[in-house]
Amino acid sequence: MTQTILIADDEPKLVALVSKYLESEGFLVIACQNGTEAMEAFHRHSLDCLILDINMPGLDGLSVARGVRKESDIPIIFLSARTEEIDRIVGFELGADDYIPKPFSPREMVARVKAILRRKVQSPDKETPVIVHGPITINIPKRTITVEGKPVELTAAQFDILVFMTQQPGRVWSRLDLLGASTGSAFEGYERTIDAQIKNIRKALGDESDKSRFIETVRGIGYRFMEQPHEA
Repeated sequence: MTQTILIADDEPKLVALVSKYLESEGFLVIACQNGTEAMEAFHRHSLDCLILDINMPGLDGLSVARGVRKESDIPIIFLSARTEEIDRIVGFELGADDYIPKPFSPREMVARVKAILRRKVQSPDKETPVIVHGPITINIPKRTITVEGKPVELTAAQFDILVFMTQQPGRVWSRLDLLGASTGSAFEGYERTIDAQIKNIRKALGDESDKSRFIETVRGIGYRFMEQPHEA
């Protein structure tokens, strides 16, 4: 089945170039030149991934991502000429799956899109298809999570991070460990952005209080999924 990628950027030459490379790999591409077009296309088409320029006139990429995340966990890749770490963190806090600074290689872009889509449909762990820790239940084949029976929405990268951590509760993981679990080389050099992903996971799990129930910060090292007192 052909997968559909939306790219929104106000640079026509860049859009045409990326579209050409994606189409050569068998993807169907929907090209937009601003955020308004992107939102309209998102509601009109069945999409598999969004590539959004942050600095579009009018409705920018961050605003599009906010709107999309209210309705879907579709993978989102941000493009931006900005290189400040804070810009990457803001993007990940909005639920982005990757961030690619300009200029970039079109081949690298295609590789990252493929990696994200592979994670979205990755094969389940046959030995432990369902993980239960206290009130948290993770169904790996269905890629669903519930807390006390209520469904929780996570992006593909956030889901992978949480599954990875829950495989060994109590173990401390570095940011680099968690990046490798969720994205491999796609986030190379951006390990600080894991903080934004963990923040979003905590929020989704209802674990935002000062006294965490599920994910603990280990200063100077990283994070750990806490052992739960009543595991099923």
